[in-house]
Amino acid sequence: MKLAELLEGQGLEGKLGERGLAPGAAAAKGNLFARAAGALTAAGVDGGKEARAFFVPGRIEVLGKHTDYAGGRSIVTAVEQGFCMVGVAREEAVIEVHAADLGEKAEFAFDPELVATHGHWSNYPMTVARRLARNFPGERRGADIAFVSDLPPASGMSSSSAMMVATYLVLAAINRLEERDIYRRNIEDALTLAAYLGTAENGQTFGELTGDKGVGTFGGSEDHTAILCSQAGSLGQFSYCPAYFERYIEVPRGYVFGVGFSGVVAEKTGAAQELYNRASLRVGGIVEAWRQATGGEEVYLADVLAGGPDATDRLRQILQEAEDGSFTGAELAQRLEHFIAENEEIIVPAGDALAAGDLEGFGRLVDRSQELTDSLLGNQVPETVALARLARECGAAAASAFGAGFGGSVWALIEEEGSAAFLEAWAARYAAVYPEAASRARFFTTQAGPAAFEPEG
Repeated sequence: MKLAELLEGQGLEGKLGERGLAPGAAAAKGNLFARAAGALTAAGVDGGKEARAFFVPGRIEVLGKHTDYAGGRSIVTAVEQGFCMVGVAREEAVIEVHAADLGEKAEFAFDPELVATHGHWSNYPMTVARRLARNFPGERRGADIAFVSDLPPASGMSSSSAMMVATYLVLAAINRLEERDIYRRNIEDALTLAAYLGTAENGQTFGELTGDKGVGTFGGSEDHTAILCSQAGSLGQFSYCPAYFERYIEVPRGYVFGVGFSGVVAEKTGAAQELYNRASLRVGGIVEAWRQATGGEEVYLADVLAGGPDATDRLRQILQEAEDGSFTGAELAQRLEHFIAENEEIIVPAGDALAAGDLEGFGRLVDRSQELTDSLLGNQVPETVALARLARECGAAAASAFGAGFGGSVWALIEEEGSAAFLEAWAARYAAVYPEAASRARFFTTQAGPAAFEPEG
């Protein structure tokens, strides 16, 4: 597709709808693509050049709070809000990225020694560029890129991962990475691509594809899996480390997700990044205590617990006797109990209930997940606790906070008919309790949306 055709939106709305976006969402994304294309032409890029355009959604983590990097499972879905990113190839290995809505740009070398700018949105595309330059040596073509997003930033809907996936998709398409032998040896499908991009974010090595600094967070590949492997109209259940597809669960007919962004940002930078990483590092501490006590070589907590019928009780005893280090034995024990409950007692039964149309049973299990997230995982703030409670009081079939935590958003499963009235009541009750945060809050609905795609593809 020519850049000028994107600018004019020729036939784009229909193509977006064909991939699973609702009519209103498809029309909105057509406008966003036109704005992104306009940012490039305003920067002097020739409208006659071929362009690559991708819609990359954010995600809702329905269940599976901080389970993925421990080798656990989660239930996720893409949303209809996300990034519309447009790229045009350059001959030289230089990348210029325009944040169209911000009126900002970042220009940097497509280089394996690139030093990313932390604390700024450009950290994410720069980290992707550096990782690709290291993992796929040889000739590199840069790009002029522009993006527009209708995801609330730092809302817990994985805007940072979505930006990284979008940057990857543009650069991979322009450089035809899928044709390279090293790509084919390591990346087989969308699920393994999601796992690879998870390591691009956390800095780990993936097969032959050597890791680096990442962006500074120690997360897993749940977000990338939701973004790349979702199916419109359904929730996806996946397990991780390695990534494995378990099932799709249809959203009950007539229901949509209401999303309430609390107005408390959930940025993975600075102090918030430290809090997020502590949840991850405590899992590492549990596994290390097990290895020291048993001589085992397990890497992931899920593998430890799957080691035999007495593994869970033995691990509990090990933590009870563990000497305090970076974390106390009590902290590690509490983290363990959250993982066991969320991963082994809630996710699969909740998915079964939803698949069977048992919304009451589903709601009870989600309520338990939400309560344990506050009492055991400890990543909630009063605003997200209130939002989940108020959603249930307003009539939601189920509601829970999601994402990294320490701010962010709450999802609510609600009937599509009457959804506008629900959002209005939800927002009003929240504003009555937290007026300052409510001034920054945002409420909207979304269907379970499709995975990232190229409208022309």
